[in-house]
Amino acid sequence: MLSEFSLIDRYFARCASAPSPRHPDEAARPLGIGDDCALIAPPAGHQLAISTDMLLEGRHFFPDVDPHALGHKSLAVNLSDLAAMGAAPHAFTLALALPRADEAWLSAFSDGLFALAERFDCALIGGDTTSGPLNICITVFGDVPHGQALRRDGAKTGDDIYVSGTLGDARAGLGATRGEWPAPGNANWRHALERPEPRIALGVALCGVAHAALDISDGLAGDLMHILKRSNVCATVDADAIPCSPAVRALPGAVRRQCTLAGGDDYELCFTAPVSARQTLVDIAKRVNVPLTRIGTIESSGVPAIFWRDTNGAPLSLKLQGFDHFHAD
Repeated sequence: MLSEFSLIDRYFARCASAPSPRHPDEAARPLGIGDDCALIAPPAGHQLAISTDMLLEGRHFFPDVDPHALGHKSLAVNLSDLAAMGAAPHAFTLALALPRADEAWLSAFSDGLFALAERFDCALIGGDTTSGPLNICITVFGDVPHGQALRRDGAKTGDDIYVSGTLGDARAGLGATRGEWPAPGNANWRHALERPEPRIALGVALCGVAHAALDISDGLAGDLMHILKRSNVCATVDADAIPCSPAVRALPGAVRRQCTLAGGDDYELCFTAPVSARQTLVDIAKRVNVPLTRIGTIESSGVPAIFWRDTNGAPLSLKLQGFDHFHAD
């Protein structure tokens, strides 16, 4: 039977201090597993960006989820937070509670975790393991040029509002899994739900271009309101302009809007940028190979609110809110 330390050595003690293109000098490379604390430092002229997310079985993922996919998503949701701030990944810690030391599960989970970590040159530098209900908590560290982090409080009147990629597939996948609606044969909803793609390259490229940004984790309606409240502005949004996959677009209108506007688990970026940046954003979208869609406009300051319109500009009466862990189904 695996002990705590043999479990760590076998599945998680992978090299964290090798040279890399982003951290070529010894001072900038993290000191990871093997000491009581990890040591990290951002490159010269950069600030650390830090985020923590917890994933709990039965709340954030199904008990029968593929452990390789779970390893991927556990890190991906944290990397998405870095992307939203325009930060490049640096390192992460992992706190893991396990009901039992299942070697096959651990092998698949750690392979999924490290496959994504290695893609983004993000080293595991420490954490903790214990026995208990399955719970995964990751803290990720990134770096962003000093003073250039994308924040939620920078939206300005007249800004365009954009989203990356497509929205709604993860919520559609959840609904199909729950039997709320049928899943068409060509829908890749389970993949969207379990393997989100963090938009790191896009977030980094938006530094100095976007005024405000965040990632869409709890649904566009709720997450955009975070920008509006922090920036003390309003927004007009074309609900029919929200980009979605053909499978989501084929859903009944009310279901489609629920998935795209309030579904959550999309991990795409929502950001605002000046009208003068439109061509720059076309160029960025091509360079990072991520589609960007302009969905609305930031209006003058006032009580923060979203005014929904249809494709003809007619007002829509929609009662939408983002996911809330304490008021969820």
